[in-house]
Amino acid sequence: MQPGGDGTGLPLRVEPGWRIGILYSRSGATSVTESEHFFGTTLAIEEINARGGVLDRPLVPTVYDPRGDSDEYQRLASRLLMTDEINVIFGCSRSSSRKAVLPVIERHNALLWYCSFYEGFEYSPNVIYTGAVPNQNSVQLAAYLLRHRGTRLFLVGNDYIYPRESNRIMREVVEDHGGEILDEVYVPLEAGRAQLMDVLEDIEVAQPDVIFSTLVGDSAREFYALYRERGLDPARMPIASLSMAEQEIHMVGPTLCEGHITAATYFGSLANESNRHFTHLWRKRFGERPTSTWSEMAYTQVHLFARALERTGSLERHRLVEAAHAFPFDSPEGRVTVDADNNHCALTPRIGICRGDGQFDVIWESPEPIKPDPYLSTLGFSNFWLR
Repeated sequence: MQPGGDGTGLPLRVEPGWRIGILYSRSGATSVTESEHFFGTTLAIEEINARGGVLDRPLVPTVYDPRGDSDEYQRLASRLLMTDEINVIFGCSRSSSRKAVLPVIERHNALLWYCSFYEGFEYSPNVIYTGAVPNQNSVQLAAYLLRHRGTRLFLVGNDYIYPRESNRIMREVVEDHGGEILDEVYVPLEAGRAQLMDVLEDIEVAQPDVIFSTLVGDSAREFYALYRERGLDPARMPIASLSMAEQEIHMVGPTLCEGHITAATYFGSLANESNRHFTHLWRKRFGERPTSTWSEMAYTQVHLFARALERTGSLERHRLVEAAHAFPFDSPEGRVTVDADNNHCALTPRIGICRGDGQFDVIWESPEPIKPDPYLSTLGFSNFWLR
């Protein structure tokens, strides 16, 4: 491992190899989801290297832990680019960290692979965005909720850009189609039990049909646990989310999360050959830890990169991006392609309801991948009435 490696078992540096950077937080407020990003990345690198690497050269990662701090993301991205002389980085999980490193990435004409779903309204020629944008998750979730769960929503989120922008989009879609937002509340990322109890008291007073949560990390897990502690019933008033996935459900306790709703492009319960392959490799490497949308897209984007690298034989940003546009990948979530218009991916939206075993029953999925529209420029809501 190069200096900065954290002893996680990733391959030692072997020359000649394709040097890449990995920048996920293994500690801090978002360490659970970012560790899943890290594990998915690790699994793909190990799988590719076990097959002989790319063009007979291994992928050689240099790994740093920014500890959830945006300034540290920026500092370590600069270190990867300037000191380690690495031009391709897999990293960041939140919009705040992505925006912190973006000026550095663009200044050095490097390439960032960003696998989290996010609020959209961004494009950079130096980023490939492999996570969902609102026309691939929020719109479908709003349509399902309004049609099947009720028209009165309560919005709660952490106080940073992704929750605020996601709630803005949810508010616009719901209100434009006959729904009502009863309240919109924000708490700090490190919100504790007392602050979350106050929010739940407000929810009990408001009596919405659905709670739309953009809480993440520790506060999200605490919120789900406190919800059941107060005796609230997801059959009558579910929590709907874009982020509550299998590993965090496992940590909260599956029976405490049963009946709540998540919109995502991947669930571990998907029955296709690529997902069976992925989950088999995952269990051999990580045991009973469940797969999730966080780990799957991190895994998928490394394979997308490897395919592009195989065709270019170069880590030059422009050539990699062009090659990534040209070749789809049959991922564990289905066919994934990188859109040449905006560097985002065509993905298959799904809606799942959490089961008592911590997996999801997929109650709806798009019949085909949805072209990414990060600026919601062609939104036609009638297309998403979940036929």
